[in-house]
Amino acid sequence: MATLLYITVNSKPEDLSTSKTVGRIFINKYKELYPNDTIEELDLYEANIPRLNYKLFTSRATLASGEDYDKLSDEEKQQVEQIRGLCDQFLRADKYVITAPMWSIFFPSMLKQYLDCIIQDKKLINIDTVNNKVSGLLGDKKRKMVYIQSSGAKIPFLISPFMNKGVNYLHDIFKFLGLKKFDKILVDGVDDSSVGRDMAIQNATEEIDDMIEFF
Repeated sequence: MATLLYITVNSKPEDLSTSKTVGRIFINKYKELYPNDTIEELDLYEANIPRLNYKLFTSRATLASGEDYDKLSDEEKQQVEQIRGLCDQFLRADKYVITAPMWSIFFPSMLKQYLDCIIQDKKLINIDTVNNKVSGLLGDKKRKMVYIQSSGAKIPFLISPFMNKGVNYLHDIFKFLGLKKFDKILVDGVDDSSVGRDMAIQNATEEIDDMIEFF
C-alpha cells in the first residue's frame, strides 16, 4: 500500500476553485483504483504554515536543537515542531498531488512558503559542510508527483514553457531533490470564451483518465 499526499493551494472552497475541483476528480478516481492506499490531505491555507524566522535555525536549513532549541519561546518551539511534522509528513508519502492556480505566471506564495519549510537538512536535503555540497534525499524510494494548475488564460502550446514558471520551478526543484517522476495537468482557458471552465475541467478529466492507472 502507498501513501498519497494531496496538497491544495487555494483559499477558495472546492466548488469555486477550478484547481481544487480537478484535484478532487483525480483523488476520487485514484481511490477507485487503489482503495487500500492511504490519502492525507493538506490545505496550505488552513494549515497555518510557519513563516520562517532566523531564530528557528542553528545554521542554513538546519532547525534549532539542543541549547538553541531550549532558548526559543514556546511559540517558536511550536513552530519548529510544526516544521518537523510537515517534513515527516512529506517524507512518509510515496505520491504527491499538488493543485494550485497560476498567479502572475507562478503559483501562490503559500506554496513557496511550504516548500521553504520542508526543504531542511537531514529531511529533504543533505548539506555536506565539508565539501560545501547540497544533495536531495527523495531518491530513497520511487516517488511520483502530479501538479495540477488552473489558469484563466488559454496558453498556446509554443509559449507554454515560457509562461508556466511555476510548473518549471516545481519540476526543477523536485528533480534536484531526487523525485523520479513529475507530471503536470494544465487546466487552461478557464476564463477564455473559446474554452470555459466546464470544457477546461472536461479536458483535464480526460488527461487524468490517461495517467491515473500508471500513477
